[in-house]
Amino acid sequence: MSLTRTSLLEVTKRQYVFKLKSYIQVFMTLVVLQLLGMLFSFNGVGMMGSSNGSVEVEIQYYSADIVVVFTMLWAFITAILITTKAYRNDDFAFVTNRLSSNLSNMLFLLTASILGGILSILSSYLMKVIMYLVGQQLVNATNVTGVSIDFLLGITATVFYVILASALGYFVGTLVQINRIFVVVIPVLFFGSLFVGEVSGKREIMTAVFEFIFTEPLLLVFIVKILVMAGLLFGSAFVLSNRMEVKQ
Repeated sequence: MSLTRTSLLEVTKRQYVFKLKSYIQVFMTLVVLQLLGMLFSFNGVGMMGSSNGSVEVEIQYYSADIVVVFTMLWAFITAILITTKAYRNDDFAFVTNRLSSNLSNMLFLLTASILGGILSILSSYLMKVIMYLVGQQLVNATNVTGVSIDFLLGITATVFYVILASALGYFVGTLVQINRIFVVVIPVLFFGSLFVGEVSGKREIMTAVFEFIFTEPLLLVFIVKILVMAGLLFGSAFVLSNRMEVKQ
């Protein structure tokens, strides 16, 4: 028995720092996926053209939307992975319990989500620099001499979307660890609901969910929505993880 008493805050902090140092491969994967997203983005996310006699104009739209999607997918998968047994066993290097382990996981995912969201928006700058170097004519490119309001709004929205994706992944991963049947049930429910809605012509529910998450015009309301949803997902995962068997 040790006479040294540790607090929840201290244990959580140690686990959090340990995971930042140990899970470096997670951030390497992020860079690879974002570079892959940039590669796909060079084909443009939209195009329009016009012609008048012998003059023909073709305009392609470029953005970091594909990189953002790849980043959200990365956050979702990463959150699932850290709920697996191999990653959970790393916590037993410390005097720990389920709460400190979950809190450190959440802090790690929040940190990774913030970094991933910022890098995904900054990738648009890199894309425009590369396109300029290869001789592409850019119109209405982002002003690189200062930070615009749109740029800050883009980073904020992207960071919170990535946080929501990581929270959903952590919840799904916890369900799978409780019972492997969810590996089949969750995809079936998701794709089944899409198929049924498409066949029946009743897509109002899915449309309403999409609009509720992705079309909020007020930034403050959007932030509150994401925080509430992410909090519910993380909280539910914390509660469900208490049902998992303890390490013998």
